[in-house]
Amino acid sequence: MTAFARPVGPRSLAARRAAAVVGEGVLRGVLGEEGARLLLLVPDPHARFAAVELAGPFAASVLDDGYGVCSYVLAWSPSRDPLPASGVLGGYLEGFGDLRVRPDAASAIPLGEGTWAVVGDVEWPSGVAAELAPREVLRTQLTALEGLGLVPSVGIEHEVVFRDSSGVPLTSHGVDYAVGGTERLAPLLGELRRELAEAGLGVESARAECHPGQYEIVLRHRDALAACDDVLLQQLVVRRVAARHGIVADYLAAPEPGQGNSGHVHLSLSAVDGSEADLLGGFLAGVLRDARALTAVWSPTWNGFVRLRTSPFSPLDVRWGHDDRTASVRVAGPSSEPRLEFRFAGADAQPHLVVAALLAAGRFGLEEGLRAPEAGVSLGSLAGSPWEALSLLDRVGELLGSDVAAQLSALLGEEIDSGLSAVTDWQRWRGSLRS
Repeated sequence: MTAFARPVGPRSLAARRAAAVVGEGVLRGVLGEEGARLLLLVPDPHARFAAVELAGPFAASVLDDGYGVCSYVLAWSPSRDPLPASGVLGGYLEGFGDLRVRPDAASAIPLGEGTWAVVGDVEWPSGVAAELAPREVLRTQLTALEGLGLVPSVGIEHEVVFRDSSGVPLTSHGVDYAVGGTERLAPLLGELRRELAEAGLGVESARAECHPGQYEIVLRHRDALAACDDVLLQQLVVRRVAARHGIVADYLAAPEPGQGNSGHVHLSLSAVDGSEADLLGGFLAGVLRDARALTAVWSPTWNGFVRLRTSPFSPLDVRWGHDDRTASVRVAGPSSEPRLEFRFAGADAQPHLVVAALLAAGRFGLEEGLRAPEAGVSLGSLAGSPWEALSLLDRVGELLGSDVAAQLSALLGEEIDSGLSAVTDWQRWRGSLRS
């Protein structure tokens, strides 16, 4: 196992920090090689990275001192325009000063040509963690869960649609589990397979999916921080390889009406001593209770609500079931080692926030001694529109903190304003019916 390997299964925050110390020593060595570069990455609110590329000789000092990145990377729109500077967001937009990014060497992967990618933690110049950084939101929930003696193991599934340069999917029909019919994908998939293996991301499985041009790559389960970092690193690799082939990797939650790109989260809990913890009691009950209130986390975009409302496997109805892919929460795996598959989020949801929300809701359920309903019992539905999701953010503040709720409010408000300011092909088509 290399210094940067992701162990399968749960890993405490202390064990992760120890791995980072070991990894940092190795990283210093590789960054000292001629031509080496460091790609320093910060997860932003839109399920992507903000990045700074650093030359190897200087990058080694960044491991000690960190490096600056403009604070608005945690308070910008998808088009990288600043959000309205109100409330907590004002501190990120006033003066557009620097946050300090400290590399987490446990996240390092090689990207080829002497480049190493490392995900970083973000702090204010004072050394205080940036409260809106997705990694910090997740770490807060992991710390609270460890306070109950519990550590999660997480696996995330992301679906993607591959399109040619004109926007046409690379398969003309769904190819779910198919071997044939995927020939146009073969050159891309061959290179992608090699690059993901060289990056050491630990792919468990890959297969064609049910919509035109759709594919799914699944990483093995690991500690929560690694799972969330790595699914975004996987997207980074996928997009880079696809671009070399003149192909677009589309992670829209709804590539078309009636279709969905999901961001399913598989989760199990272990006690700190390594024994399995109960998932089907208070933890499951807490998530089910707060699933509707957390819709803005599962579906942060206008397009995400198209997935929830039109995709046949969408999780709009809140219920759980044993090995039931029509349920929003599916109990999977052997009865001796069950795991929960949370099917709420689309592929465009911010994974650190998604997992943080699941852990917060589940922990509240454990602390309050909630009991899960019988399998198959509907507890209502997720919010069906951005406006409904916006009205539920008070509960998000109780679960994830008022700062995160304010950030989500600003993000979803900007999404609504942008959607209402756009003229779409659908509007043009509807207008043509009046002529």
